[in-house]
Amino acid sequence: MGIGTVGSGTFNVLERNQDEIRRRAGRGIEITMVADLDTARAKSVVGDKAQVVGDAREIIANPEIDVVVELIGGYGIAKALVLEAIAAGKHVVTANKALLAVHGTEIFKAAAEKGVMVAYEAAVAGGIPIIKALREGLTANSIQWVAGIINGTTNFILSEMRDKGLDFEVVLKEAQRLGYAEADPTFDIEGVDAAHKATLMSAIAFGIPVQFDKAYVEGITKLTSTDIRYAEQLGYRIKLLGITKRTDKGIELRVHPSLVPAKRLIANVEGAMNAVVVHADAVGTTLYYGKGAGSEPTASAVIADLVDIARMDGSDPAHRVPALAFQSHTLAAAGHELPVLPMTEVVTSYYLRIRVADEAGVLAKITGLLAGAGISIDAVLQREADEVGGEGSTQTDLIILTHDTREGDMNQALAEIQSLPTVLAPITRIRKEELN
Repeated sequence: MGIGTVGSGTFNVLERNQDEIRRRAGRGIEITMVADLDTARAKSVVGDKAQVVGDAREIIANPEIDVVVELIGGYGIAKALVLEAIAAGKHVVTANKALLAVHGTEIFKAAAEKGVMVAYEAAVAGGIPIIKALREGLTANSIQWVAGIINGTTNFILSEMRDKGLDFEVVLKEAQRLGYAEADPTFDIEGVDAAHKATLMSAIAFGIPVQFDKAYVEGITKLTSTDIRYAEQLGYRIKLLGITKRTDKGIELRVHPSLVPAKRLIANVEGAMNAVVVHADAVGTTLYYGKGAGSEPTASAVIADLVDIARMDGSDPAHRVPALAFQSHTLAAAGHELPVLPMTEVVTSYYLRIRVADEAGVLAKITGLLAGAGISIDAVLQREADEVGGEGSTQTDLIILTHDTREGDMNQALAEIQSLPTVLAPITRIRKEELN
């Protein structure tokens, strides 16, 4: 269903590697029917090798079809079609992270009741087999945290901002011109797409239900080239990270720009590439890197799911890998015992940039307010006034790096600092992740 970028890639790779896939799966995987509203485009991809229809429900109604591949995207018709395919007893492969992050609990439950599989490797980080790693490869481990660059559009924009010293708006236009960003880039630049993916990884890592509504989501639209430059001078890069972490109080699930030490491998992931770091008790830290989007990289993940289904079709559903890695009857209990924490309860360190009047006593007043809130300071830098506002400037930037502190305490301290008459602009706050 849907033969756009990923659909055509899937068709072409399956055709090209058919012999090898057959040797691995033990049987052939054949696309017999393709549904797309644009039937002319679909016919130009598949030729006479498959029947092309304009109505996806014809696929679901076809008793000869075992597996439905949903590559339409979004929450609308895709949800109805996936649930109808499951009800018709068909396995489903999907690349639809938005659908699963929001409606996954309902979809996986329907599939379990019907004894069919829903496979979704392509929904997170394109061609990187991160779902497989979390669900199967790391199954011996208690996973502590997962942090990933899981949106190529925003990583491309941040890389360009850093390389060229340009501001966000300028680079976004360039990214749209090059096809890295959509005409409406909201889901990418506001962090929503990354949050969908982080939600799925969180559920698999910790055995909790998918809870996208509890994720904290902040995009990159307010980042400036100034902060990227200052971060660089301090030995950090700014990346949009999807982070999920197990703590004593519950699970952190958040997406936001983060300062990452430049020496970390993930800090050096540039352009539209994706990377995910997983920290677990037995294995330590592992890194997964590659293309997070694109026709054939995503097709690679779709076809891996098809091969899994070809191997497992006919097996006892109880012996298959559970959709969210943990046996489904244990998820609700874990969701209750491991709540997703509100952002105010998250503990992390911070980069603060405060535009102040260049006069005596300002720094002491600000550090005093932070100390009063129990926030300890790691480093303070004061820029030269003429570097900030040109010659004769009466303003300067204070850069403060803090140690770990609770977000709620930081909110309170920043509100007090912001109200000082010597603070001349809204304070910039970017969280700092050491990823030790």
